[in-house]
Amino acid sequence: MFPSHSPAIYEFLKDHRLVEPAQLDELNEEHKATGKPLADVVVDLGIIEKDDLLRRIADHLGYDYLPELPVQFPGEAIAALTGKLARDYGVMPLQADEQNIDLLVTDPFNTQAVDDLTFALDRNVRLYFADPDKVEVQIKQHYGEDEESIDDLLQEISTGGKIAADPGNRELSERDIESMAEQTPIIKFVNLVIGQAIRDKASDIHFEPFEHEFKIRYRIDGALYEMAPPPKQLALPILSRIKVLASLNIAERRIPQDGRIKINIGGRPVDLRVSTLPTQFGESVVLRVLDQSAVRLDITQLGMPEDVFEGIHEIVRRPNGIFIVTGPTGSGKTTTLYSGLRLINTVDLKLLTAEDPVEYEIEGIMQVPVNPLVGLTFAAALRSFLRQDPDVIMVGEIRDLETAQIAIQASLTGHLVLSTLHTNDSAGAVTRLVDMGVEPFLIASSLEAVLAQRLVRRICVNCKTSYIPTGELLAQLNVAKENIGNRQFFYGKGCPTCSQSGYRGRLGIYEWLRLSEALRDLVTQRAPTLVIKQKAIEQGMRTLRDDGLRAIFDGHTTIEEVIKYT
Repeated sequence: MFPSHSPAIYEFLKDHRLVEPAQLDELNEEHKATGKPLADVVVDLGIIEKDDLLRRIADHLGYDYLPELPVQFPGEAIAALTGKLARDYGVMPLQADEQNIDLLVTDPFNTQAVDDLTFALDRNVRLYFADPDKVEVQIKQHYGEDEESIDDLLQEISTGGKIAADPGNRELSERDIESMAEQTPIIKFVNLVIGQAIRDKASDIHFEPFEHEFKIRYRIDGALYEMAPPPKQLALPILSRIKVLASLNIAERRIPQDGRIKINIGGRPVDLRVSTLPTQFGESVVLRVLDQSAVRLDITQLGMPEDVFEGIHEIVRRPNGIFIVTGPTGSGKTTTLYSGLRLINTVDLKLLTAEDPVEYEIEGIMQVPVNPLVGLTFAAALRSFLRQDPDVIMVGEIRDLETAQIAIQASLTGHLVLSTLHTNDSAGAVTRLVDMGVEPFLIASSLEAVLAQRLVRRICVNCKTSYIPTGELLAQLNVAKENIGNRQFFYGKGCPTCSQSGYRGRLGIYEWLRLSEALRDLVTQRAPTLVIKQKAIEQGMRTLRDDGLRAIFDGHTTIEEVIKYT
């Protein structure tokens, strides 16, 4: 992460005229809206190369710049600094003796750091500057991030004896539970767990009580990772604290509840969707992290193939018709739809969405959370939308015949409708609508395109290694050894950056089905999915598996990931 001192970075970019003043103010507004550091915004847009920007910052502040970090850091230097100081000031020791210490710094604009560290370490401090992301990784590797703090806190909780925990079978009053949830160590622990998850870019946090233990797991890039489990008797205070934050009924532990938490982490707003579920040994609670700044709602950054990107571009600018994105839960369907909406989010268009629930708030779009308990279903919302004079409507999901019929009606009366479906591939969306009871001729006349997508894990760039796959692995991909020529295959060996998993981040693979006249005829004739798919392939459609191969040959993902998701 770049230094997030917006005023300092803003003044630096302005003084050095690295960005045009008008554009700089625009980017600064984006930084304020998303919480993403201004320097990151500038680099992500390709206005200036990261390395060039870092060098200029170092020159400007008079620091020596290290383009590459040392392979190893001396033990005596690491021992000279406590984990708390390293984490609090974002510094990594390069070398140290009795009088002096050289430190790599993640935030060079923090001018107070030198004085504070000189006083704390009782040595002369000299600061160096390098890529903050790389320095952050080293700090995490050598000192831990907040895991140490979580461990310290757990130790403090278990040895301090100052905490009221779950008394077992005794019936507790609401006041008892509330006082347990308001204890300082519990509040600190919950904050640390959430903060750590967000820093690790987790999409979900699972709190799971079992008979003899209480597990906490993070889902990162689609895979679950377990963290150090707190003592079993802390399950009730911790879960009650989460319910207090989400304004849920803490005394009610027999029925599922849903809520929302809005918090600020590191100066940026983060939404957490909370779901509780009564289980045999207590409530299971899952927090879905909706980090506005971590999700790329800019369609140019979703890593789509050019033809798919242009296809979506063309579809969302149509005056009417239906565009469906399909795939399993967690495959990024909503993100793709939001990205499409942002392309056309202009003053001259009225955009309405019905969602369950609203995941990301977008300026300029009227977003409606559906609430079936009070009768506000997708179908009811859609019906009301048509009286609101919209140009574009997004329906979170077409779940039933009624919603499908109103969506088709809306598209036939001059509205563009975007929605999602749960099917395995793009051709399956047509048969799914027919199965719901929609007349094939209505589908043929209103459906414009279907995009099927999956998210696969991206190989970690720090430990990416080439290898020769076995014939057996290639056979699973349906690729003959003689057909791969001299193409290289890669995997991640595992390193501290990716927590030894070999993967860091995700990318989409896509199957773009544009309805041609020939395909519309097949739809009207109630042709089975396979026939529609075959015809689409003849007309140039790339299947999910084919797009997965593209991602493998480009060195972005592994054979195993593509086989798993296609």
